Amino acid sequence: MRDAPLPEDTDRVTPAAAEEAVRTLLRWAGEDPAREGLLDTPKRVVKAYRDWFSGYGQDPRDYLARTFEEVAGYDELIVLRDIEFESHCEHHMAPIIGKAHVGYLPDGKVVGISKLARVVETYARRFQVQEKMTAQIADCINDVLQPRGVGVVVEGAHECMTTRGVHKRGVSMITSKMLGTFREDARTRMEFLQFIDVGPGR
Repeated sequence: MRDAPLPEDTDRVTPAAAEEAVRTLLRWAGEDPAREGLLDTPKRVVKAYRDWFSGYGQDPRDYLARTFEEVAGYDELIVLRDIEFESHCEHHMAPIIGKAHVGYLPDGKVVGISKLARVVETYARRFQVQEKMTAQIADCINDVLQPRGVGVVVEGAHECMTTRGVHKRGVSMITSKMLGTFREDARTRMEFLQFIDVGPGR
């Protein structure tokens, strides 16, 4: 079962219907969908949406299913930082561009580092609110790997704020989710923040 399935009626929307919806928006904006430069735009947009929102068809937990226990007793902090992501705001459908930093304290098993990036990518390729995405990543890692602790920090620039509304550029939003030892032990939390270069003294 998919981690966050699409609404039941989504699969009934044909590519042709989606393309017609794009033509409607073009007309609403004041354009002529029949002019030469826009003839193929609906197909391109539908194809782009399949890429941008491919996360709906994936279960991020599957990426964490294969673990490794032969780590010579390693039980210290594991951190993957600067995981670039591209997402879209669920309020305005505008891009969110940023980086995620993920850390965990293993409890006898570890996972391939590329799989952590896959988890971030899967959640990012859905309509999102940054706070929710941060919690989803942390909860997924915590539930599947069951480590002693998980820390996730996400930094994002929201185009819904830079290209509309207040039009403020150069602004980034930082969210975090700490579980287990990361939440209970200030030293572990600080070590994680120092590894990703976020927090006091940055």
